[in-house]
Amino acid sequence: MDYEAVINIPEGTDFGPNNIPFGAFINEHGEQHLCTRIGDTVIDLFVLDEAFFFDGPNLDGMMAFQDSTLNFFMSMGRPAWREAREWIQDAFGQISMEDVVNAELFERACYAIEDVELCMPFEIPNYTDFYSSENHARNVGMMFRGSDELMPNWKHIPIGYHGRASSIVLSGEEVKRPSGMILNGEGNPEFKVSEKVDFELEMGFVIGTENQLGQPVSADDALDHIFGLVLVNDWSARDIQKFEYQPLGPFTAKNWATSISPWVITLEALDDFKTNSVEQDPIPADYLRRSENQTFDIEMEVQLTAGGERTSICRTNYKTLYWSMEQQLAQQTVTGCNLKTGDLLASGTISGSEPGSYGSMLELSWNGEEPMVLPNGEIRAFLEDGDEVIFNAYCERDGKRLGFGELRNKLI
Repeated sequence: MDYEAVINIPEGTDFGPNNIPFGAFINEHGEQHLCTRIGDTVIDLFVLDEAFFFDGPNLDGMMAFQDSTLNFFMSMGRPAWREAREWIQDAFGQISMEDVVNAELFERACYAIEDVELCMPFEIPNYTDFYSSENHARNVGMMFRGSDELMPNWKHIPIGYHGRASSIVLSGEEVKRPSGMILNGEGNPEFKVSEKVDFELEMGFVIGTENQLGQPVSADDALDHIFGLVLVNDWSARDIQKFEYQPLGPFTAKNWATSISPWVITLEALDDFKTNSVEQDPIPADYLRRSENQTFDIEMEVQLTAGGERTSICRTNYKTLYWSMEQQLAQQTVTGCNLKTGDLLASGTISGSEPGSYGSMLELSWNGEEPMVLPNGEIRAFLEDGDEVIFNAYCERDGKRLGFGELRNKLI
């Protein structure tokens, strides 16, 4: 009896042995354990760790998966991350159930995906949101300033703002429509419920190893600090944002909810899906330059469930971003700002060059001037209560496939 009797790996899965994502779940005793996923099987890393399964040179004796969050493991650095991933791949690719010890251990560690409740996999000390899609920036400029000309600083530094870590929630949680100060039809500010709630299709990266306060990290050294990626929906209230954003930028329009997908996809898993980055002109400052101008070829999709029917409304690609994650991290730390393990840094809205590739309702409906008509006849300028937004992302090349899983939340 081989391992396939324990690990169900459906054809075309996003979670084959080439992926090995990291997450957390609640077991049958109500305890939060760290885990990975292969196919439709969730593997309890706490159980494996407790049995001294991980005994390589970078993990031996460290008990990396005994905590309820990934933060300790992420703080250990890339050699430990790689080693853990390789141990999991080797073991679950070569299991012989004739080995009685392994049989008992692996059966105790394995759960069907439908039988587990996933939970927030890491603690998030800080959150930064960037504004790194040139297509998105030009669309916003055209809508609000009547010109697609970029602001003078946009192509010299990655633009960002500090968000609110306390209101980051996991996929599956309901998101409540906010209220705030909004300009009414007469142009006067009025406290009311937001009528322009929006999603933003983003990719976030999670910090593993920290830098010391006062020690910047260059773009070339940035990947040493990045543990992995998650999908991010940076929910926005566009009418609240319009009134409050000058002169200091987003505040309450975005602090009420940001959601992330439950599985952290490692850079090692994404290594087979590298591609060339967008050409940058002018050449960035030295601290933002990279010796390899590469990014990841990640297909991304937004689906909207409205009126009981699920419809694809956006398809785009992560590789269209002007500023890379390494450059975003370098900009975050250029002043000596210190990163903390678990910090989340997000890309900003990812939009392609065509209307069907715009990563927000703001752009898809052109600020409500061109509402979307869905196949079931429902009309949407912005999101309505009961709408569910679903993000997906995957990589595919040379017969290899890797996915992020769904990020889905309902607006109430």
